[in-house]
Formats: sequence, structure tokens, C-alpha cells
Amino acid sequence: MPLATDAVPSDANISNWRTVPFSRFAFQNIRSILHVADIESAPGSAWALPEHLISFDAFALRLPNGSTLDLAGFLRATATDGLVILHDGRIAYEFYDGGMERQTSHILMSATKSIVGLVAGILQGRGELDVDALVTTYVPEVASTAYQGATLRQLLDMRTGIVLDVHALTAYSAATGWDPVAPGEVPDLHAFYEKLAVPHEPHGGPFSYVSANTDLLGWAIERATGRSFAALVGALLWKPMGASGETYITTDGKGAPRCTGGFCATVRDFARLGQLVLMKGRRGSSQIVPEGWIDDIATNGDMEAWRDGQWRDSFVSISRNMAYRSGWYVINDEPQILFAMGIHGQNLFIDAANQMVIAKVSSQAPPVEPQSIWLTHKAVSEFARCLGGTVRV
Repeated sequence: MPLATDAVPSDANISNWRTVPFSRFAFQNIRSILHVADIESAPGSAWALPEHLISFDAFALRLPNGSTLDLAGFLRATATDGLVILHDGRIAYEFYDGGMERQTSHILMSATKSIVGLVAGILQGRGELDVDALVTTYVPEVASTAYQGATLRQLLDMRTGIVLDVHALTAYSAATGWDPVAPGEVPDLHAFYEKLAVPHEPHGGPFSYVSANTDLLGWAIERATGRSFAALVGALLWKPMGASGETYITTDGKGAPRCTGGFCATVRDFARLGQLVLMKGRRGSSQIVPEGWIDDIATNGDMEAWRDGQWRDSFVSISRNMAYRSGWYVINDEPQILFAMGIHGQNLFIDAANQMVIAKVSSQAPPVEPQSIWLTHKAVSEFARCLGGTVRV
């Protein structure tokens, strides 16, 4: 049963779609605001998600001030639009609010990077992509830019030395198709990279989050395969996985995909993705993502690069033992948690030890809200406790 909420406005547009009060409607209706490319799903062969519903009446999230939040309070506090919890491959809990329904697609923001990372792993396994190759192997147009000398692996792990100044960030924003541009201009990601003129630190250093890395990776993937990213992700991941809902990705004005944040999917399909990772890339007898790639995400992230990197202090209240690998965050505590994360509260958590997957989409007002991030991570442990599992302390 959805929580009672105020009506959401339907007059969202490219000028206001990421701001309250327009964002809740916009995040569920991206197709009506931005350019998109459709991604094929498989409604006729959906990965079955049987229900074994749990009440979670015992859910009690303890706050630093000594008070507690029940489940409804947590959902309100983190502006949750949709939530699916899988336990042992079955739906333990499902929730929608703010006009969202089971069949509604929601933008995943930077959790998109995690999907791109899996596609890269599939292509690597098929011999169609070399993630250790230089970016310029596939996109020679960036040979005279700061990306000279960077590898695809460094794009995947956010370890390029790229530093975008204010001017470059403005140009990047205009190129993505997510912001208004001057009359007569066409958003063009490829042109942005070709004209990029910024200095850089040595590649392969500490973790440094640059969204432009993953959009460039998308271009390299399309170049390596001769196919659009939308077609690739549908054919190699989304359909074989048994995704069943409407799925698409935003593009610039010329059709280049926003691989850093534009993926839109239903919460159930988001949860299916998490279950696929939990099953080490396998659905039934089909190995969709190479098992070795999933193991690499879980074990080969560089914790020193994280400790020396940009976000160490931001996540210290969550864990001191983290890494970032192939678009996925890894918490190396007990139990180990893999998660995808996007601004405004998009999250996918995989807890293999407890056989638990949590897919959560939200419309939090700030792009990054430390309190909501902390609450959400604490809730993961509380959900595990309620399911009788091992809890991270």
C-alpha cells in the first residue's frame, strides 16, 4: 500500500526535471522529457520472482539521537518511490509511492554505471572488447586530449587523472542532453570529448569520480562492436536476464547514450539485475555475465585507491573497507556488500551471504544527501536482521 503523498506535477520539462516538486514525476516519465533509445526486454520469458512476503513489522532503524524509524518512516525519510527486496530469489517486500506502479520505469542515474560495467564484462568474455586497452584504441578522436594514455579499465574503475574545471563541466552538461541548450545547438557528447582541453593527473592513481569517464566508455563499447549500446545491453544482458518491463536510456541530440546515468527500468527488473549478480552472472543454466567478471568485481577492487581517493571521508561512517570496481561499490566487511548507487537516492544492494537483494529508487531533493545515504545503508543491515541474517555492525 503506498504512503499518502501530495500530488506530483506533470509539467516537468528539461529545465526543471531534477528539482522538487517536478522530479518525482519526471524520474518516472523521462521519455516525455529527454531523448531516449529503447532497450529490448523479454516479457514473454521473464525471470520469475515468486512472492514470500514479510511484514517487516520488527523493522526499527536506530538514529544517532536515540529515536527509531519504522519501515514507513524510513521510506518517507528517504523519498522512496519504489522498493523491492528479494530473499532467496523471492519477493519479500514490494512498495511503490508517488504515482509509481510495478510497471513504471524509473531513471537509475549513476547506477547505470554498474550496468555498463556488466556489459563490458560480457564483451570482454566474448573477445569483443579489451578492457586493458588504451581508450584511443577504440576512440582515436581523444588522442590529443587528457584521455591520452588512459585505459578502459581506468575508465571502469574511476582511476583516470581527468580533472574537469568549471568550463569543462559546463560544456559536458550541455553535451549530455540533460540540460537546455541555446537555440540551434544540438547536444553532442562526441564533440565534447574531441574538444576537451583540460590538464590531467597521472592515470591509474586514486579513485576520482568523473561521470564523463563512463560516457566515453560507452562510445568505446559502441566502436568496438559496431552496435549501439541500447542494442547491446538488450541483446546481451537485459533479454537473457529475463527483464520484462519498459526499458530505455537517455541520449544526446545525436543518439549517443548517456551511459553514466540515463538507464530507466522498473524496480523489479532492477532487482532481477541484482539477483543475476548474486548468482554470479547466471540465470538457470545460462551464464550471462562471466562468473570471473563478477568475482573480479568482488575481490579485485583497489582499497588503497579508495582510501587515497575522493570519497573516503564521505563513506567513513558506512565502512572503512571499500573499493570501486567496474562501476560497482564494494564494502569488504562481513557480510560483503556490492552496490550500485545513483544521485537522488537510486540503489541496488547485493548481500550474497544473506541471499538478499534490495532495489530502491527515490526522488530525494538533493542530488547527494549524506543523511539519506547513511539511513539507506543502515536499513540494509536492518532488513537483513529482520530476515534472520548476518548483520554488518
